[in-house]
Amino acid sequence: TILIHFHFVPQIDILEDPVIKNVIVLQTVLQEVRNRSAPVYKRIRDVIGNPEKHFYSFTNEHHRETYVQQEQGETSNDRNDRAIRVAVKWYNEHLKKIEDEEKIQVIFLTNDRTNKEKALEEGITAYTCEEYIKSLVANPDLVDRLACVSDEGKEIESGKIIFPEHIPLSKLQQGIKSGIYLQGTYRASRDNYLEATVWVHGDAEENKEIIIQGLKHLNRAVHEDIVAVELLARDEWVAPSSVVLQDDDQNEDDIEKEEEKENILKTSVNKDMLRPTGKVVGIIKRNWRPFCGMLSKSQIKEARRHLFTPADRRIPRIRIETRQADTLEGQRIIVAIDGWPRNSRYPNGHFVKNLGSAGDKETETEVLLLEHDVPHQPFSQGVLSFLPKMPWSITEEDMKYREDLRHLYVCSVDPPGCTDIDDALHCREVENGNIEVGVHIADVSHFIRPGNALDEESAKRGTTVYLCEKRIDMVPELLSSNLCSLRSNVDRLAFSCIWEMNHKAEILKTRFAKSIINSKASLTYAEAQMRIDSATMNDDITTSLRGLNKLAKILKKRRIDNGALTLSSPEVRFHMDSETHDPIDLQTKELKETNSMVEEFMLLANISVAQKIYNEFPEFALLRKHPAPPPSNYDILVKAAKSQAIIPDLFKFFFPFFQNLEIKTDSAKALAESLDKAESPAFPYLNTLLRILTTRCMMQAVYFCSGMDNDFHHYGLASPIYTHFTSPIRRYADIIVHRLLAVAIGADSTYPELTDKHKLADMCKNLNYRHKMAQYAQRASVAFHTQLFFKSKGVVNEDAYILFVRKNAVVVLIPKYGLEGTVFFEEKGKPTPRLDYNNEVPSLTVEDTTLRVFDKVKVNIMLDASNIQHQKIRMVLVEPKV
Repeated sequence: TILIHFHFVPQIDILEDPVIKNVIVLQTVLQEVRNRSAPVYKRIRDVIGNPEKHFYSFTNEHHRETYVQQEQGETSNDRNDRAIRVAVKWYNEHLKKIEDEEKIQVIFLTNDRTNKEKALEEGITAYTCEEYIKSLVANPDLVDRLACVSDEGKEIESGKIIFPEHIPLSKLQQGIKSGIYLQGTYRASRDNYLEATVWVHGDAEENKEIIIQGLKHLNRAVHEDIVAVELLARDEWVAPSSVVLQDDDQNEDDIEKEEEKENILKTSVNKDMLRPTGKVVGIIKRNWRPFCGMLSKSQIKEARRHLFTPADRRIPRIRIETRQADTLEGQRIIVAIDGWPRNSRYPNGHFVKNLGSAGDKETETEVLLLEHDVPHQPFSQGVLSFLPKMPWSITEEDMKYREDLRHLYVCSVDPPGCTDIDDALHCREVENGNIEVGVHIADVSHFIRPGNALDEESAKRGTTVYLCEKRIDMVPELLSSNLCSLRSNVDRLAFSCIWEMNHKAEILKTRFAKSIINSKASLTYAEAQMRIDSATMNDDITTSLRGLNKLAKILKKRRIDNGALTLSSPEVRFHMDSETHDPIDLQTKELKETNSMVEEFMLLANISVAQKIYNEFPEFALLRKHPAPPPSNYDILVKAAKSQAIIPDLFKFFFPFFQNLEIKTDSAKALAESLDKAESPAFPYLNTLLRILTTRCMMQAVYFCSGMDNDFHHYGLASPIYTHFTSPIRRYADIIVHRLLAVAIGADSTYPELTDKHKLADMCKNLNYRHKMAQYAQRASVAFHTQLFFKSKGVVNEDAYILFVRKNAVVVLIPKYGLEGTVFFEEKGKPTPRLDYNNEVPSLTVEDTTLRVFDKVKVNIMLDASNIQHQKIRMVLVEPKV
């Protein structure tokens, strides 16, 4: 039996290994772990809860024979160490009394040298963690999972000091209070490993974002750490560099080379480009997590020390020790960081887990989900136990507070193959000649009750994540694809929003009701469009669709007249091979009128519900806002439009349409109108490009609690108030909105959490994070499938348009594939061409060819698999030839 000390916290990966069993965790240790690290505490509780592991917690603090009192002059740390030794001795005595052939011995594991020495003096069998793990000869791979616990003082054997010392936390906190230091979140750059920004917390508007440049100034901070920064004097301020720099060299400690690279950053810039610049002086909170990536095997024969390259380019490489480098080569693995000494170019870490071969579809999907922190384990039994028992049917009890709308001609319109249908519509004329329109949304909150395990799991997941060939559900499949899905010809529970409108689509009355519906048809967008356009079909469903379509056109026009934006994003769908599931064809999504029809009524329902819950709960409504971008966000768009308008005067005389390429950005309405006008017969794709670029200027839309904010406006939709109500199967925000609305109309009871604005604000924070991560994961999935697609294609030659111009590269968009990529002009082993970057126009002159934003070019696309970790689509400019 093993008894562990709380210095075991860094070794949690070892404790979770199936080999380690029969462990006693003392209450003293658990309390200390809880104070030091909540995530590790949760992991230890999970291990204790796993019956196969035989981990036990012992309440030594409440046991008469093991309780010890703190003595005079004894630190609480020493008291705890003594309490642990007393408990070990008691356990040994206690186990001796057991009449058993096999005597059980207690081994004490501690990484505290003094404690181990005292234990040995007192006759206790004690080992350090390392000694014990190395003694398990049958499991040599466990040694790899040992965390390197070297304190800052115990630097690596050799190596000169590279980094300045970190200031201790107590001093940092004083410094932040007195304003000498600023506290913020450290964000490493994806494109340049020698640069980062720190987003300052609090209200310091003038220094919201601080640039950090150069290795010493970055001072061992890792992406998403909370750091303390000291601002540099104004004459040391720098501009964000437009250079793309990746840390790809094999030579791990060549600091001279780094200094050479740092000089590239310091190019001459005009004064107004300079931004507040600082240096990291200390770490307030590390945000380390296990990282996915690959081993870069050391060139030295028989070496045990290797570098690990994380998949996320913003994370530095990590030094690990392993004896299994040969088997891990070419595999995706997980590594955890343990520490970062001052004389090491990279942090130290240890191997955690092997995920499988790189490039393998299953492995890469797993990496993608782990890297974007998407909870994707199967739902636990505890969660599933709250699902309704099958066969399920609607009871008398369910009908009590519901309207029976099964007689209505309700239908759903969705993409092909959709199984989680959360919305359906109906439209009919009423006696007084007006039109009744209903939006019916799956009543998920009927099945998911507040506070149970199913509710907590859905809240944690926050959203369903759609990858190219896999869906990670927010709620178990029984609900998402069956009981909540509004399939046709079955009775389903719904939450309905019903309007009475006149023929001008003006709302005369709005009401909300929990209901029961029976959808008469589940249509795809194409099928619905076919019915609307058909000359012969005049059945009830088709008539309903035509009515909806007519009203939707009026609603859309009104929205656009109010200044709503229609932006374009090149979304891509893959056609999969039905057997191998490999992508065989890519097509850009085309939108039909019916897509827009459904969207209009969903927007209208969301706005109506937002008004209702806000009127009822002004302090606790969960709403969604879209902030207007700061004017500087539009610089790139305005410059891009201007750069296209620089056309010879003679041209302008013959083609007056080149005049109107002025993009106005003073309001959403002005922007929408100038985008509508920016047409060019000679360049039909220009308008789409401008809209794609406009999307890049936007801020993120976010959830917030109405009592914690006063700016509710949704910029993109030009609506003063907005929320999410129409997709409760795949968004948790909508479930909360359903609960608020149900209380507002007396269809369900309230509960304390629903009216606690601080809890709601925390929930919004998690939802915003999960939504952002889901978006990134979806993009990464498309990128991976795009690589698979080009792997089988060889070299492809396509038309492209320049989206951005950088100092040493241009970013292009290929409309046919909705694909974006970077064309570099400097290649290893080739002479560097003469590059002249002009930030004002934005343009890049390569030798004698000038490239501007939106220029049409031709590129060769191919998969570059030379770096197996970061296989990437490589693009080379073919026309104009440079």
